[in-house]
Amino acid sequence: MSLSSSSALAPATAGDADAPDSEFTAQDKDESDESVEDSCWLRHWVPVAYLRDLDRRRPQSFTLLGEDLVLWWDRQGEVWQAFRDVCPHRLVPLSQGRINDAGELECPYHGWTFAGDGRCTAIPQAEPGTTPSERRSRCLRYATAEAQGLLFVFAGDPEEAASVSLPIVPLLEEGDWLVQDTFRDLPMDALTLLENVLDVSHVPFTHHRTVGRRENAAPVLAELTGFGPEGFTAIWPEGPRRGRLGAQHTTFAAPGLMWHDLTAKGFARILTVVYAVPIRRGVCRLFARFPFRFESKLPALLLRLRPLWLQHIGNHTVLEDDQVFLHWQERVLERRGRSGSAARAFHLATTADVYVKALHDWVVAYQGDPFPGETLPPRLELAALMDRHDSHTRHCRSCRDALARIRFWRPWLAALPWLALLALVMWPAPALLFAVLAVALITALAHRQLGRWEHQLLSGDGHPPRNRD
Repeated sequence: MSLSSSSALAPATAGDADAPDSEFTAQDKDESDESVEDSCWLRHWVPVAYLRDLDRRRPQSFTLLGEDLVLWWDRQGEVWQAFRDVCPHRLVPLSQGRINDAGELECPYHGWTFAGDGRCTAIPQAEPGTTPSERRSRCLRYATAEAQGLLFVFAGDPEEAASVSLPIVPLLEEGDWLVQDTFRDLPMDALTLLENVLDVSHVPFTHHRTVGRRENAAPVLAELTGFGPEGFTAIWPEGPRRGRLGAQHTTFAAPGLMWHDLTAKGFARILTVVYAVPIRRGVCRLFARFPFRFESKLPALLLRLRPLWLQHIGNHTVLEDDQVFLHWQERVLERRGRSGSAARAFHLATTADVYVKALHDWVVAYQGDPFPGETLPPRLELAALMDRHDSHTRHCRSCRDALARIRFWRPWLAALPWLALLALVMWPAPALLFAVLAVALITALAHRQLGRWEHQLLSGDGHPPRNRD
């Protein structure tokens, strides 16, 4: 397959005989681009959202492999649909429209309406007796599927979708797991993210004082146990924390899923699962899952007590430990030749780099670059790199609701001390003085804490814990 780098996805069509053809291909193609080699990403399912964060009442947008999609709940078919986010009439984004009373997707510009199969069911401006082209009035549609709490879109030929397995973690189908989830849009390529999360040796230093400690750094005598087009597997017999937690097994399920599997004897079996989803060159979405199977009930109980949005704030801190320098690093690697030159660009001096070498070897061997031939955009400033609102909060149901509640209660907390003081003036009594002071102190502390949480839902501070005094 030869595709333009500006239009990577291969859309599904509703009805082969009436499938849209050259009109969309020509409009979406950048004529200055030459065709690029196929990427293996076009033959796989890719997660685009946690099901719990999707709103069945309205369409939502997502960009996958440089292609803008609209995700919407098809009430008639009782299934999530994914269309190219372009109305065939005047090319406006359908994600700005609505789901009408009939449960169909309605364009915001002129009200053209589309059923779940992509077929246009209503054109309000059409004169009686006119028949717009069924082929040209269709929306381009992609195959979708649900599994393990995620919505997946098939990035290639829809006819191949049924024959391709969903990228799920088989272990999660077995037994009872407590799973903590998060996601974030990151200012780096999906391959940069994968390189980072596969590399176990950076944790003691990069994540010192968050999830690591420098004093735990040690040689990583890991070895590959399998390698091929489906990815690779590896084992680290000693495991993290100088062997105190046991051996760690790693699986890279190509092209965008990896997990570490660790059994800490006497405590829990712990997985670290990461999906790296290419949005566009230099931007990816991370879906991170932390499944636990505890030997005692108490840790699970304590984790369940923490609100999801508060967990996400902690996750942001860990992610920001390294995303600034990864954003820088991938541009240096690009200048030196990307994955094809990784062995020369990097100085992989120890066995700790076995995962990194294996990833880039796989990318070269199996066309694993999601954006071959495309260059990275310019570097971002720190404020943009630290954004949490646009990269997470506004897309996350839990964090979005928490932010709204915080913004509702903060003005009331700011007003309460003054109301208490007014009550003391109107009804002066020594007994009320202590109560007024208590109210003022408690509300001031609560107002301050809510302010901190509000800021943490909006942005990070750019100062990783490892560098703080």
